[in-house]
Amino acid sequence: METTLNNILKVWFSDNLISIETKSGIVKSHPLRWFPRLEKATVEQRNNFELSHFGIHWPELDEDLSFEGFFTFNKDEIEAQKSEIQKVLARFPELNISELARRIGISPTLMRHYACNVKQPSPERTQQIIEALHQVGRELMAI
Repeated sequence: METTLNNILKVWFSDNLISIETKSGIVKSHPLRWFPRLEKATVEQRNNFELSHFGIHWPELDEDLSFEGFFTFNKDEIEAQKSEIQKVLARFPELNISELARRIGISPTLMRHYACNVKQPSPERTQQIIEALHQVGRELMAI
């Protein structure tokens, strides 16, 4: 069964978890510590989400989770496959992925795909992202 918006009954937060319930009564949860942006967010920010056909999006937090991920996500396996860029973006959730994408001149959606391991950047794109991160670092050091 493909998990889509049509199968989801509700989404909620409790006890440091994010949970979903399907219309068939299946409940799946993930620890918030797996998602630093959600973990550090206020209750209001967490509850300000949008549901799309395939997942949950927090515009203010620049965070996305797929419904299917609740059924297939393996934290250890994902950590082992992360690129250096993904690790940096996960380590510094205060970096706004959409703004970083605009700085580079690419689609914010594409950048979120890189950050979530949906797509892999080419070596050239990886260099652009690294240079943009270095530039942000130099600007911060100048303050």
